[in-house]
Amino acid sequence: MTNRSPKSEGVAVTTEHGGKTVYGANVGILMLETRFPRIHGDIGNASTWPFPVQYRVVREATPDKVVRNDARVLLDKFIDAAKDLVASGCDGITTNCGFLSILQDQLAEEIQVPVATSSLMQVPMVQSTLPPGKRVGILTISKETLTDAHLEAAKVPLDTPIVGTEGGKVFTRDILGDAAEIDFAACREDMREAARELVSRHDDLGAIVLECTNMTPYAADVRKITGLPVYSIYSYLLWFHQSLVPDRFPAGLDDPRWS
Repeated sequence: MTNRSPKSEGVAVTTEHGGKTVYGANVGILMLETRFPRIHGDIGNASTWPFPVQYRVVREATPDKVVRNDARVLLDKFIDAAKDLVASGCDGITTNCGFLSILQDQLAEEIQVPVATSSLMQVPMVQSTLPPGKRVGILTISKETLTDAHLEAAKVPLDTPIVGTEGGKVFTRDILGDAAEIDFAACREDMREAARELVSRHDDLGAIVLECTNMTPYAADVRKITGLPVYSIYSYLLWFHQSLVPDRFPAGLDDPRWS
């Protein structure tokens, strides 16, 4: 970080503050241990982000263990990996699975930097933007195992409309099964079908939040089909990063007080 002081007798005074090992990559992403391919738009594809990020793989945290079982048994491993990211220079921590909302409070308490575990945490904020009578709907990779505990941890109302992709052919099966090869065109069709189901079942929706971080590449498809605003881990982390590294807006190019 550089703090700039007004010029003193025509000389700009600057002070550099240290304390990190790595600079310029402020968001740390906790990754499940996987092998499936990650296309552009996926949180685990570094080229997705318009800013540098740092990753740590949480060993033994497979998609099946986190989504279909109880991620809380892996809490210590997530804490250790998050602390390593902070030591490496990260000022904020996120994860690559929406089901990790269930660890939000514990991680925030232990890590001592801002923590945004899940895309689901956007639901209350998005709800506050909607007109009266409209509410948020959720698309998830596994409706069957998205429990009240996951929703409560993200401050999501328990009556929120939710549709999963379990009924599709590829998306849920191959991501939770950690397949070495995935037909992403088929994944797109699964997402489209789930989006159609969500809006056909609930005519009071005003916006959609994508729980799964692997759903971001299909956000535009969901938007086109439903006509509703769509929020994903991508939209969430753009907001999150902006708080850690705000854009600069000079007072004026001709302002003599600042260089």
